[in-house]
Amino acid sequence: MSDVTRILERAQAGDPSAASELLPLVYDELRSLAAAKMAKEIPGQTLQATALVHEAYLRLVGDSDHKWNGRAHFFGAAAEAMRRILIENARRKRAARHGGGQAKLDIADLEIAGVAKDDELLAVHDALDKLTAHDAQKAELVKLRYFIGLTTQEAAEALGISVPTADRWWNYSRAWLFDEIERERNA
Repeated sequence: MSDVTRILERAQAGDPSAASELLPLVYDELRSLAAAKMAKEIPGQTLQATALVHEAYLRLVGDSDHKWNGRAHFFGAAAEAMRRILIENARRKRAARHGGGQAKLDIADLEIAGVAKDDELLAVHDALDKLTAHDAQKAELVKLRYFIGLTTQEAAEALGISVPTADRWWNYSRAWLFDEIERERNA
């Protein structure tokens, strides 16, 4: 049993000091996962990997009803928290009161900076909600791979499945999500 699992069990049992012991053990891993995800975002993001980790962690430990069944479950919850934060950030940026949908001008060379990444993120989010209703396990794999940046092997380990199964699920999920996104775009 890992140190993380032991601390999670203590936190679940009501030990108030467990949360403060957990962060140093998981911070580096969460930070590298967030950095990998943020590296895929368009340049000029206002949200940084460190802020993403801190916000996700606060959501995880701030919820008094958290019940984690080990390390894999905790990192799955972290992936979901990061996904929700990124979606909220994309929606906020698109909101009319924040100038969403308006073309941004790069004053240095007067080029238009696109917002396609936010649109893509929201399209994946909406399609992922539908995949969750269709097949929750495959949706969890997508969250771990797409939103938190785990490798197939890491995601398979977190979900307790074999790597070949994770590969099959990933291929199926990508095709399913692509079809759903295209269906929505053409509707």
